[in-house]
Amino acid sequence: MTRYQAMFERLDAAGEGAFGGFLMLGDPDLETSAHLLDQLVAGGADMVEVGIPFSDPVADGPVIQAAANRALGAGVRTVDCFGLIAAFRLRHPDIPIGILTYANLAMARGRTAFLADAAAAGADSLLVADVPAREAVPWAADAIAAGIAPVLIAAANTPAATVKTIAALGKGYTYCVSRTGTTGAHAGGEFDRALIELIVAARAPPPVFGFGISQPKQVSAALAAGAKGVIAGSALVDCAARGGDLECLVRSLKSATRERVRAGSIESSP
Repeated sequence: MTRYQAMFERLDAAGEGAFGGFLMLGDPDLETSAHLLDQLVAGGADMVEVGIPFSDPVADGPVIQAAANRALGAGVRTVDCFGLIAAFRLRHPDIPIGILTYANLAMARGRTAFLADAAAAGADSLLVADVPAREAVPWAADAIAAGIAPVLIAAANTPAATVKTIAALGKGYTYCVSRTGTTGAHAGGEFDRALIELIVAARAPPPVFGFGISQPKQVSAALAAGAKGVIAGSALVDCAARGGDLECLVRSLKSATRERVRAGSIESSP
């Protein structure tokens, strides 16, 4: 059983949704970054997603772009990020940890080498934000061969045929975006129940909403739409950058996953 499977089974039994927290590795420096990752877990995060600083993150909004720039300015490189992941894995052996990155960064290292290093560090999954499903076959195959779950993105406008491809290739969870465009905390966003139903019907990995989760009411809305969990990023990155209480923010967002109405949930296949 993978860490993701164990997590979803545990939370399903408790009637909870999963809460995932995203941070940019190396922001603002390696030591602080390691401390912030621990704060996610202390606040109750069930899973952790991390970014590797990249100069042209096309899917990221200004908050996460600024975090990447701070890390790059501090001299943080990919090898340092794998070191942070490895150290996190030693401290937190059961927490799923996923990497969100971009194709150029992985290919600069060599795809198979990147995946091997990620697996050796203890990462559980890889989401390559700028690789569409129609080009994901070699990425998914190499990831699975390395023992890494390939995570793919689905949106409300994703065609049903593409969702079937996502179901066939994806592992771990399915990243569902609540809006078009880039990441960022926002008051809008739609948690499309029809998208969740399509994902479940295709027997894709459990759907998790991201892109814009910043308030407990958004967590509740995403779970009410049938998602198995949520991932918050920009709100957490901004809180950390301002010197706010990251652990407290995570705790407040995680608390909303415990308000899940069982009757409103949709069962999906891990």
